[in-house]
Amino acid sequence: MHLTQGAPNMNSMNHKTTATVHNDLHNDGPSINEPVLIVDKLSIHTRSNVALVDNLSYELYQGQTLAIVGESGSGKSIASLALLGLLPNGLSIGGNIVLKDIGKLAIDNVDNKNSVLKAIRGQRIGMIFQEPMTALNPLHTVAKQLAESLRLSGVPKARWHKQSIALLNDVNITDSADKLNRYPHELSGGQRQRVMIAMALAQQPDILIADEPTTALDVTLQHEILALLNDLKAERNMAMILISHDLNLVRRYSENIIVMRQGQTVEQGKTADIFAQPKADYTRTLMQQDFGQALVIADKTGRQTPALTVNHLQVQFPIEKSLFGGTKRWFEAVKDTDMSLQSGQALGIVGESGSGKTTIALALTKLLTNQAKVSGEVIVNGEDLLALSKQELRKFRSQIQMVFQDPFASINPRMTVMQIIEEGLLVQGVDKVARQQAVLDSLETVHLPSDFAHRYPHELSGGQRQRVALARALVMQPKLIILDEPTSALDSTTQITVVNLLREIQQKTHISYIFISHDLKVVRALCQYLMVLKEGVCIESGATEKVFNHPEHPYAKRLLQASIL
Repeated sequence: MHLTQGAPNMNSMNHKTTATVHNDLHNDGPSINEPVLIVDKLSIHTRSNVALVDNLSYELYQGQTLAIVGESGSGKSIASLALLGLLPNGLSIGGNIVLKDIGKLAIDNVDNKNSVLKAIRGQRIGMIFQEPMTALNPLHTVAKQLAESLRLSGVPKARWHKQSIALLNDVNITDSADKLNRYPHELSGGQRQRVMIAMALAQQPDILIADEPTTALDVTLQHEILALLNDLKAERNMAMILISHDLNLVRRYSENIIVMRQGQTVEQGKTADIFAQPKADYTRTLMQQDFGQALVIADKTGRQTPALTVNHLQVQFPIEKSLFGGTKRWFEAVKDTDMSLQSGQALGIVGESGSGKTTIALALTKLLTNQAKVSGEVIVNGEDLLALSKQELRKFRSQIQMVFQDPFASINPRMTVMQIIEEGLLVQGVDKVARQQAVLDSLETVHLPSDFAHRYPHELSGGQRQRVALARALVMQPKLIILDEPTSALDSTTQITVVNLLREIQQKTHISYIFISHDLKVVRALCQYLMVLKEGVCIESGATEKVFNHPEHPYAKRLLQASIL
């Protein structure tokens, strides 16, 4: 679907924004359609006068999508949070924000926020946050959370259930009546994101802000969610601000783009014009995203013990209890999976949300809940991990380490970097001098200065925190590291840095990786072998380049095709 910028709309023509402010702002030629939002020279500074956003200006029209793109720390998210008065009081905010039918918002007046902005939040400007698992309340069902949005929009209680089902149907959630009774942890990543969209739509906003709505989703779901938002925008005649770090991903779903870096507007204009002829070097860098090529490693099959051998791995979770507490029905999350990985090689595991990727990772490290039923063999360095006792497993854990998706959530915010990295060595009984030296060596391996050892996680960027998480795994000198979506929360330039680092470590230490990701470009750049999962079953596997160039299974073809759209 192609949407024309500033297309005439009869409803929008019946309203007039603040004329004096509108006339002062530059507008490219005469437009029949009035802007629903005008942002003029928005600036956000810290108490120490550091500019987080500097003179950001744009106009947003009904039926239009404006993409704001940039690296982590570019100011794209806080510029949008400022529209809703959701920034900390310590920040200094300047400039003008004009909302149609409301007029100029006093964004720098704290007292005014409670009265005016309460009426705007949700009802005039809705927001979809980046991580639905943290944005949704884990203690409430989907029905209760949707009901809250409906209540705020004035829908009578008698209509909540029917309206909630209609909203879930609108965002293409199957079996919507059943999903209403579920909690967020019982939904897949794509389903949680759709629930967030439904909650935002419940109040029928004029403007929808989507802050990195596809970050944690696989490549097919990314396009599904953006296409869904595009359709809903057209159906409801909304305007949308789409925030992303992936310039190529938003190419098909926006009319205008603003490229930001360190609070500055690097480039701004129509999407087609910027992609046809980018003016800034930084814009070209974001477009290129060159991850490099995977290492060529000689096949040593049969000449040494494999780093990992998995035979007939099955994982089941209870979904229905009997009257006396036993399990009546089981859900098969992973079905009879085999894999083998030689020392120094990397295996990429890809598949859509809910395919069993993370479940396999947690099974290989024996980190699944006690309710899960796991069978088969997981042989690491000649030892069957699933057959080890608790005491044996405690000693063996140094052989297999895991790096999680969100580095901020997986490391203790109260510990220094030194304490975080040395924790495993402390458990193993290594003396203090040897521990500290090992930490410094590990920091050097991941290219972090030694003085970072005394910093806390909040003093580091996302990429630096991920390096600390990697250093924590490397300090144990494992045979195998499992990386679960280690780059999904990072912007594209930081992703490239982390992938180059992982490739360098692989070459120097001959360590083996299992790399779980929804980003197929990253997998292709790092992994020698590839495994495609669907509904807990390995549907295709082999050398990465062979699978990419000649996929055989229809689902693998569709997944790999989506990665190059």
